[in-house]
Amino acid sequence: MLTSTMMQDAPAQKKEASTKKDTNALLQHLTTESQNEASQGFDTKSALEIAKIINHEDSKISGAVKKALPEIAQVIDQVARSLRDGGRLIYVGAGSSGRIAALDASECPPTYSTAPGQVQYIMAGGPKALASAVEVNEDSEELGQRDIARRRPTRKDVVIGLSASGRTPYVVAAVAYARARGARTAAVTCNHGTPLASAADIAIVAEVGPEVVSGSTRMKAGTAQKMVLNMITTGAMTRLGYVYENLMVNVHMQNSKLVERGIRILMNACNIDRATAVETIKSAGRSVPVALVMLKARVDKPEAVRRLAKSDGNVRLAIEDHVLEL
Repeated sequence: MLTSTMMQDAPAQKKEASTKKDTNALLQHLTTESQNEASQGFDTKSALEIAKIINHEDSKISGAVKKALPEIAQVIDQVARSLRDGGRLIYVGAGSSGRIAALDASECPPTYSTAPGQVQYIMAGGPKALASAVEVNEDSEELGQRDIARRRPTRKDVVIGLSASGRTPYVVAAVAYARARGARTAAVTCNHGTPLASAADIAIVAEVGPEVVSGSTRMKAGTAQKMVLNMITTGAMTRLGYVYENLMVNVHMQNSKLVERGIRILMNACNIDRATAVETIKSAGRSVPVALVMLKARVDKPEAVRRLAKSDGNVRLAIEDHVLEL
């Protein structure tokens, strides 16, 4: 005999079973979840054979990313415009994808002296998920919406969702929410025709194929995502003028290694000796961009600071005394 509680639970159980069936059907068609013929019998291989198989599969990653270069370029320009106009780049991810996003976001301040809030990440499960397995949160659309809503995305922002499968509910819901609020959105996935790609304005798809260890998307898929994020932030910062020639001129000199890097950047860019570079950096208030503009444009510190402010920090345009246009 069915109790009232059992009758109430039945619809929920039916829905859960249906959801699991749909999930299984979706996963079967994802290349990132398929078995890799090249690594059959993987557990019987020697250490050298294992390394060779992984290396051979990794060689396919660059080609997969290459196919997405037009979309990557679009996102680079969107991010550059957003940061120039006071907006933010916000990554959203879960599991390995979220950890890769966190790494890229955390490296922007020391590399380009960006403010901590300019490039952010949202991780399913929060910061503790960086070191602990809390992947259960990635199945929650509600948590994805809640976490992005807390950042109050606007038309000035770019929100990029990362998911190797392209179907992670947490990420899909967060990107859809941000897009509905007017933010520009992009997806970084490793499968074509996914819910995440449909939820975003631009889909960057690097289809790297089956993993050596089936479903272990921290491998080829993770490497592809890291390559894409490297391109996006490096490209955007370069478009903003935080790179001069190929030199990291916006480096934040917080330790002896970075101070030495700043000195060498001035020596190489201006063809000067070490003593002159050290003295100029001191007179520029330990700012490499200010020192570079002073030397290249042959101006004093106040004029260099004025030019950099006028060009929104674009070093080349400050040297030429132009206004930044993107």
